[in-house]
Amino acid sequence: MEPREVLKRYWGYDNFRPLQEDIVRSVLKGDDTLGLLPTGGGKSICYQVPGIMLQGLCVVVTPLIALMKDQMEGLQKRGISAKALFSGMHRHEQEIVMNNAVNGLLKFLFVSPERLQSNDFLDGFRLMNVGMMAIDEAHCISQWGYDFRPPYLKIAEARQYHPNAPTLALTATATPEVVDDIQERLAFKKKNVFQKSFERKNVSYIALFEENKNKKLLDIIRKSPGTGIIYVRSRQKTKQTALFLREHGIASEFYHAGLSMDERDKKQNLWMKGDARVMVATNAFGMGIDKPDVRFVIHLDIPDSPEAYFQEAGRAGRDEKSAYAVLLWENADVIDLEKRFRESYPPLATIQRVYNALGNYFEIPLHSGYNQSFDFESSLFLKRYPFSTVELWSSLRFLEREGYLFITEQSAQPAQLMFKMDHAKLYEYQVANTRFDTFIKSILRNYSGLFSDFVSISIHAIASFNRITEEQVINRLKQLEKQDVVWFQPQKEKPQIVYTCERLSEKDVTLSKEVYAERKKSAQKRIESMIYYVQNQKICRSTTLLQFFGQKNAKPCGSCDVCRNRNALHIGPKLFDQIAHYLQNILQKNMLTADEINTAFPNVRFEKVLKVIQYLMDNEYVSFKDGKYQWLKK
Repeated sequence: MEPREVLKRYWGYDNFRPLQEDIVRSVLKGDDTLGLLPTGGGKSICYQVPGIMLQGLCVVVTPLIALMKDQMEGLQKRGISAKALFSGMHRHEQEIVMNNAVNGLLKFLFVSPERLQSNDFLDGFRLMNVGMMAIDEAHCISQWGYDFRPPYLKIAEARQYHPNAPTLALTATATPEVVDDIQERLAFKKKNVFQKSFERKNVSYIALFEENKNKKLLDIIRKSPGTGIIYVRSRQKTKQTALFLREHGIASEFYHAGLSMDERDKKQNLWMKGDARVMVATNAFGMGIDKPDVRFVIHLDIPDSPEAYFQEAGRAGRDEKSAYAVLLWENADVIDLEKRFRESYPPLATIQRVYNALGNYFEIPLHSGYNQSFDFESSLFLKRYPFSTVELWSSLRFLEREGYLFITEQSAQPAQLMFKMDHAKLYEYQVANTRFDTFIKSILRNYSGLFSDFVSISIHAIASFNRITEEQVINRLKQLEKQDVVWFQPQKEKPQIVYTCERLSEKDVTLSKEVYAERKKSAQKRIESMIYYVQNQKICRSTTLLQFFGQKNAKPCGSCDVCRNRNALHIGPKLFDQIAHYLQNILQKNMLTADEINTAFPNVRFEKVLKVIQYLMDNEYVSFKDGKYQWLKK
């Protein structure tokens, strides 16, 4: 079959989006391939189509459990065999998935990057008939990327077991430096990049200085049609902002990682269906959510990096209709951003104290704990130990990068159940244990497939059906597991910390000073780029973002706030830039009078030069003193 036939048969589309088919054909030729597509650009199709066409198994590495499950279920609905392996699964369920993969019963296997650190997984991986590997969020492999994750570095080692299987790396955010680093760290046989412009022509980027953000927020939402997302930095602020909007007649929900699985699902469904017009959320919300008609994304806090902002803002207008990405800021936000940056790079002594406190919190003796995982609720930890939230998570990230532990993403995983006994033995058990008979029958009536695979169950539904408490349901299922009747995996919601080496004494925890310094320098540049982005009133917002990602010749978008202000001058963007840049050059050297400036522009009507000067004065780039103009900003 041809790629377009596969696309039509399984997804119903007649044509690929731009660059998708080029990427697919590159992989089908057997070439290692890096695809850079903007958020919402259809990255999953790029590995799913060749994964179906190539002989053998497609192994997909992705750090996002929620997205992993969505992709897996989407393939299953199309009749394609797909399974996932991630932390928190019952050990027996992991064994079933591994056996299916080794025996050729799967077409797609989704794995978290941490899985590649497991010798048990690698022992099975080498026996699989792997046709290709797909690496999602590939920027995570680069130490110079904004979201570096050490387990990704194991991918190149895993590739050696299947040297002929092409690797497809996919990301929506990567600077030129990171693009090169991805290919090197994934051991590409040759450089091979397909890059679609990051430009989003339908999205208008706006950054506004606002001291009364709530008033401006209402104004924007009331003037904008459709649904939207508001991003804030703190959990408390999500609730406060949502309540404020409700008080003013705007149907809103709030979302953050501290909510229960049921609460998050309920709120997300209300927003997806349009019953809640606005979702106020931390950055825990958005990954893998396929809602194309988001008309606006508003940030009330400045993100830590252009990559993070671009990805979050990119959730607007995926249907390619007009949308807005608005960032509201004030001077206190810049101060807060710089403070957070300083706290994000704590001294070694703080990192050592966090490590030691963590071991005490989990009650792990010295020289033990290897490969053990622990549920981690940071709010409870911080009540016992005197660290700030930023200090805690920054220290954990450094400990992760140095290989002492890793942190799994917080993911809502429903309870899972599978019967260990076959039908005949289960019937004998029910006859001999009548107190469990009705309970077991209620489960069998409401769920199918329990004898062949793990099935997601609702503890709440089972409790209601049997008129008992949820705690009683869990206790009964645990008793049945002890008696070898079932395999039971309780519901999991909290992130987990997994020790990748035995617990050490505090003084034995060390960091690479070189890596620490380089990462701090890289993060400093990102912070400076975000501050420049919000404060800049001279260069097109879209151009500013695109230049960060290496697109040096990007044209002004014409629709951001900077471009709109310029357009009001009735001066074309090209001429405006030429005049502004020349003014900068001459006024940085000397203060000049209007006549002296006029002389410097012999081929341009001076009224146009004066309009640009006035614009630069309004935005505090130029000042006028004692009859002369002076450039203020460096």
